[in-house]
Amino acid sequence: MPMINNHSDAMSQSESRANVLALYPEDSREAAALLKQAVPLMVRHNIPPNPVHYALWYTYSKGQDPELNRHLDRVVRDFDGCPPESATKLFREYIIRDELADVRAEQQQVISLVDGMERDVSRSVKGSLNFQNRLGQCLEMFDEPVSDRLPGILSELQQSTRLMQSQQEHFLTQLQSAQTEIKSLRDKLERAQLAATLDGLTELLNRSAFTRLLEQALSKTSNGVALVMLDIDHFKQFNDQYGHPLGDRVLQHVGQVLRGALPAKAFAARYGGEEFCVVLEECADLNSARAFAEQLRLKVQSLRIKARGTDTVLDTITASFGVAFAEPGDNLESLLTRADDGLYEAKRNGRNQVHAMQKDPALAL
Repeated sequence: MPMINNHSDAMSQSESRANVLALYPEDSREAAALLKQAVPLMVRHNIPPNPVHYALWYTYSKGQDPELNRHLDRVVRDFDGCPPESATKLFREYIIRDELADVRAEQQQVISLVDGMERDVSRSVKGSLNFQNRLGQCLEMFDEPVSDRLPGILSELQQSTRLMQSQQEHFLTQLQSAQTEIKSLRDKLERAQLAATLDGLTELLNRSAFTRLLEQALSKTSNGVALVMLDIDHFKQFNDQYGHPLGDRVLQHVGQVLRGALPAKAFAARYGGEEFCVVLEECADLNSARAFAEQLRLKVQSLRIKARGTDTVLDTITASFGVAFAEPGDNLESLLTRADDGLYEAKRNGRNQVHAMQKDPALAL
């Protein structure tokens, strides 16, 4: 089968993904059936179980590329197996030949990495075999008179052992280096994931993560969900009188209060500016949510924050609260709207209070 080299540079990434996926379109059942054919073939011909060989013999079992099958049959017949060089060549020619030009550099890096690991493993295996051979030779020598030759035998055995140890240490060093790089990459990914979900100032969830988690909570129909919204009263006055750095400290302290007050099935977020949200999962009813909000109100009211550089204590910090309990037919928008309406009522009625809203406004608590 001729190699396919004429790819259009204008082909989109989505087309590239489609080409890659087209190599293995089978569903789980079809794939399992092909593996049941491929694995016995590999065992029969003593083919090492690695990703390259799995890909080759899986494709062989599909029977959709007669040229690859002929090549594999010839290699197995000529070598009574499948040497690594032949497997790598066939893998490149028949499995990854249709990749786009703009990803060939990445493919080559991966191939080089695999080749490098293969070389190191091969050296380790070769060293192990040499050691075994030398050990066998030395053991055979023990069957002969050894009074004069014993020092030489022991010297050869010692040299073989040191060589084997050196090769193993080199290989282990490479493995440890790879483990360190993988751990570093994982840590970076975890930090990036965390940064994508947290508000940098308060260390609470950000609005995007909060919205996603609230939607997930609402999708659990058997789960009682309540939403508490709070807004720091007269927050602009703190910023105007003491400056934004102190305003930020107020937000941080309120964030600490929320984190410390959360029950097991709950999460808190900075919704925006000086506004925060708490979602209570497995909440019994609206009254339970209202009682929780009242506890939060008292904890916020008890905060005492000093202006840096002076002994001036900020005026009492208070917050207004709106509470809503998810009822049949509620979605993210309706629950947020009802909690926000409760927050507005708390502000309108004098601030520093909790206002719980039911679906029927006449039943507001």
